[in-house]
Amino acid sequence: MQKRKLGQNGPDVPAITLGGNVFGWTLSEADTFHQLDRAVDAGLNFIDTADVYSRWAPGHKGGESETILGKWFAQSGRRKDVVLATKVGMEMGEGKKGLSAAYIAEAVDASLARLQTDYIDLYQAHKDDETVPLEETLGAFDKLVKAGKVRYIGASNYTGARLGAAVEASRKNGLAEYISLQPHYNLVERIPFETDLLPVVEKYQIGVIPYFSLAAGFLSGKYRSAEDASKAARGGMVQKYLNSYGFGVVEALAEVANAHNSTPSQVALAWLLAQPGVTAPIASATSDKHLDDLIAATSLKLDEASIQKLTEASAPVAA
Repeated sequence: MQKRKLGQNGPDVPAITLGGNVFGWTLSEADTFHQLDRAVDAGLNFIDTADVYSRWAPGHKGGESETILGKWFAQSGRRKDVVLATKVGMEMGEGKKGLSAAYIAEAVDASLARLQTDYIDLYQAHKDDETVPLEETLGAFDKLVKAGKVRYIGASNYTGARLGAAVEASRKNGLAEYISLQPHYNLVERIPFETDLLPVVEKYQIGVIPYFSLAAGFLSGKYRSAEDASKAARGGMVQKYLNSYGFGVVEALAEVANAHNSTPSQVALAWLLAQPGVTAPIASATSDKHLDDLIAATSLKLDEASIQKLTEASAPVAA
């Protein structure tokens, strides 16, 4: 399976990141174990989760995804085979949120306990916290790296200016620095990354692992109407794409997929992999077929004409 280096000094990872947001939410514990076994056997061993997954689901409080992953590590004995990424900072209830030094120290131990491991390969700030000085947040992460609890650190949902400032703060103070960025980026969500973030990640050679790589499933082509979306757990997230622009992108994906004997999902991921700065798009799977698509996407190479066709079909529409 194709491997890429995550950032200038990070680990080698497969070209697709397996999203753990569905573990314990739309994927049962047993099905999650099955998926993890198949994924890691195939070399798809870069897994991204977060402490907050899946707090949004009725009856959940957060930590469900990490807990299931921890059970799988304990049962399978395959922790060493996985590049494990998780995140901190989102609201966990009872005032547990943000990127203060005290909270990061508390949250990492809670994640390690749920994950049944003594280290996290990539620990990410889930979103920027402008109420806390960058030096405090980075100092807290640096302590975790020095203690061996965390190997690398990354950021998610930062602006280009704040991401650049964070790297400069790390370098000025001799602290661990972000090796990766997790932004919202896909064929129908291009402007923020391409205009604001790409120059920064290229300047500092930061790896990029986009989330919502398939636009909550819209780019798979399975949503053709509001009725289709209403039947799905994440259907509400795709409503904004159910228009002539969105369907035009889906049509272009179908045409390219047909030409490559592939699927729209594989093609959407391959397009991302061909974009400057992108290391390993994140996508989740809820069936063997979905997982097979992710595995196949790591080796799909699009020709320039296909890339151009998709780029033109998805050209951002002026507001």
